Amino acid sequence: MSTLTFADLGLAESLLRAVSETGYTTPTPIQAQAIPQVLQGGDLLAAAQTGTGKTAGFTLPLLQLLMGKPSTQPGRPRALVLTPTRELAAQVEESVQTYGKYLPLKSMVMFGGVNINPQTRELRKPLDILVATPGRLLDHAGQRNIDLSGVEILVLDEADRMLDMGFIHDIRKVLALLPAKRQNLLFSATFSDEIKGLADRLLDSPKLVEVARRNTTNELVDQKIHLVDRDRKTDLLIHLIKERNWFQALVFTRTKHGANRLAEKLEKTGIPAAAIHGNKSQNARTRALADFKSGELQVLVATDIAARGLDIDQLPHVVNFELPNVPEDYVHRIGRTGRAGSKGEAVSLVCVDEFSFLKDIEKLTKQSIERFAVPGFEADLSVKPEPIPMGGGNRRGQPQRQGGGGKPRHQPDSKPTGHGHRSPASKPRQGQGQSQGQAKNATNGQPGQRSPQGQGQGQRGKPASSRPSSALFSPPKGR
Repeated sequence: MSTLTFADLGLAESLLRAVSETGYTTPTPIQAQAIPQVLQGGDLLAAAQTGTGKTAGFTLPLLQLLMGKPSTQPGRPRALVLTPTRELAAQVEESVQTYGKYLPLKSMVMFGGVNINPQTRELRKPLDILVATPGRLLDHAGQRNIDLSGVEILVLDEADRMLDMGFIHDIRKVLALLPAKRQNLLFSATFSDEIKGLADRLLDSPKLVEVARRNTTNELVDQKIHLVDRDRKTDLLIHLIKERNWFQALVFTRTKHGANRLAEKLEKTGIPAAAIHGNKSQNARTRALADFKSGELQVLVATDIAARGLDIDQLPHVVNFELPNVPEDYVHRIGRTGRAGSKGEAVSLVCVDEFSFLKDIEKLTKQSIERFAVPGFEADLSVKPEPIPMGGGNRRGQPQRQGGGGKPRHQPDSKPTGHGHRSPASKPRQGQGQSQGQAKNATNGQPGQRSPQGQGQGQRGKPASSRPSSALFSPPKGR
């Protein structure tokens, strides 16, 4: 049986040339299924596990559908890609630029946290593809800088995160500005009940594409649990990095304060490290990521929200310095390694306080993760677990319980201030161990054979209503 190629999917020669120049040869399962469906012109509901090449799954056919008649009208895009975060928007636009390099199409990206004026000037030029976060898009719409009446194709990327981050109201406002007749593509990391509810209201007889079981982990990722006392985690991490000569290790903490503190301690021991989280400026986050990718930084310490969408080829090590209190976040954290057919390692430093989190993770993934003890760093399992304060209410408006014993809930990574410009979060109170939001990652690398990818993240939305997100969504179908 011959191997499927991108040419087999019906892509134009100019796109095949661009794909070939990136070094990718074989489409991933999501690409092989989604690209022909999108080219047929109907609506699509697509879900794929972390690291499957979702971004190229819609950017390639999107470019092909638009290439026949480039826009001549300023500020009137023909395709709109909505993403929940700034980094994801930037990387989707990068994907559009990479694969559309031989096409006469114009694209731009817009998101909050940066000066709006350069974006306004860019909107005075002809535009085919717009990649945007909902808040900044509504800012421009309110200032009449943009005309969305010509949108032929709408893509909701990481729709599950849109709902989790409370963007449903902004999405409804955007949809009201779009023509009724259009092609809708909804991409999500999971097919949750809320996503299905959103799809029922937005999509018209969509084709369904789903690869990999929900909440499964990549077999190429070697998972380990190191049991360690809570006050020896930093020492153990430093020991592992130095003794095992780890480079390009992505380390997760639950809080912004914890990320800063850990990065500073690593730096003091001679390990080049930096922290990225919602309180960091966009420029600081971009610079830290670039230094990490280039190898100047040995360790990147990140919160879940800031790290969503980090796209690093052949990332060898992911470390859970603290286990996430939302078990799905574990799957998405470790999904950043073990891509493109390369082996990866996911190490979790677990103290007795986090045993309930670990139990939830193993229940979700339906596997027992192997435990290891590092000589000299053995945990005293007779120590009484201490509760992990989880902060305020969760995204359903319910009070949060403390970790350690009960099932903890969610705390947003940043405080919303309305759409468009969103201010950084207030610093957590001393000892407040809130989660940084569910990081259901929809990163777009690829397991197995090489194939296009692209993504990014970082912008926070508004807190969701206490009602289920799908219940908030009730516009007529876009036909």
